[in-house]
Amino acid sequence: MNQFYAAFIPGLQNVIARVIKERLKDAVIHKLLDGAVIFETETSYDKLNFFCFNNIFAIVNVREENHAKTQRREGRREDVLLKNIRCFIEENKNYDIISNNSKNFKTFRIVISNENQPAAIDEKLRVEAEKYISRISGLKVNRSLPDTEFWFLYRRDDDTKNNFTIFMKRLTLRPSWEKTLHKGELPPPLTWVLCRLADIKHNDTVLDPFCGYGSIPNTAMKYFHITNFFASDNNKEAASYTASRFKKKDTGNFIIHKADFEKLPAIIKEKSIDVIITDPPWGHFKEVDNTVFLKQIFEIFGKLLKDGGRAVVLYANDDNFLKAQPSCFELQESIPILLSGKKAIIYILEKSSHGGTETRRC
Repeated sequence: MNQFYAAFIPGLQNVIARVIKERLKDAVIHKLLDGAVIFETETSYDKLNFFCFNNIFAIVNVREENHAKTQRREGRREDVLLKNIRCFIEENKNYDIISNNSKNFKTFRIVISNENQPAAIDEKLRVEAEKYISRISGLKVNRSLPDTEFWFLYRRDDDTKNNFTIFMKRLTLRPSWEKTLHKGELPPPLTWVLCRLADIKHNDTVLDPFCGYGSIPNTAMKYFHITNFFASDNNKEAASYTASRFKKKDTGNFIIHKADFEKLPAIIKEKSIDVIITDPPWGHFKEVDNTVFLKQIFEIFGKLLKDGGRAVVLYANDDNFLKAQPSCFELQESIPILLSGKKAIIYILEKSSHGGTETRRC
């Protein structure tokens, strides 16, 4: 069995658990943490095909101890981490994970993480761990720009009240999203989750009225094979970038409008949209009051969505969104997440087939 540690956006643990169980019938989830999961499966990494994770690691070894007992015996958690690093070296387990590397990989470095924060260790112990990994893997040490990484990670499990240290090899290497994405652009793992929560089908007509640089339509068309997608944004630079992003691709019927979202009812046929997936501006829109802005959003959603249509909206973690929700929209689920240090909520709504009796109906 292969054991993996996968990191994801905090708050999505229940969604991630559902995805794992649906995609891997033999999967066993050992730990479901806020922002990470440890699971086991016969499926090898090259066949996992998960797009909801920030990073995936192959686990070499795990040491788990009762938190209270460890604190009494070892003192600081830094001491526990250092002790376990030495134990991993002395136990010499799972040579295959350490030694089985791509032919393109020539170098590695060690990363020490204490409760998701970079941690320092004694230089002598670091060198000892580097020599141990280098001897088994045949890789050379490169602490600045390596081909791969080996991690020693310490975390607490709030459910079991135990702490654990994991020795693992990073399987995904990518630059940080902050360096590769445009300002305000959503990371691909989150856009994949938004599309999945929207339960979009191949023949659905989908709309993103605040598409920005096109991360949501790109995910919908690439991984969910949507062929009818409408997008719009009033930021000319972002809209032009998105237009050029799809220009040379065989993307079916992708139409982008460089327009304010309130103009969409004059452009898109009424009740022609099956699903809306979007990340509108959090807070103020131009100089319009937040309450007015959200009311406009729901009015336009109500006009464009078919009866029974769905909307998945990422918005700020406050009560303004639900206050503006009209009676013809039913809240199916709300998922609080932490995105780049900011609290947000994913709202999943469905438009009813008939309006309510309230004045804020569709």
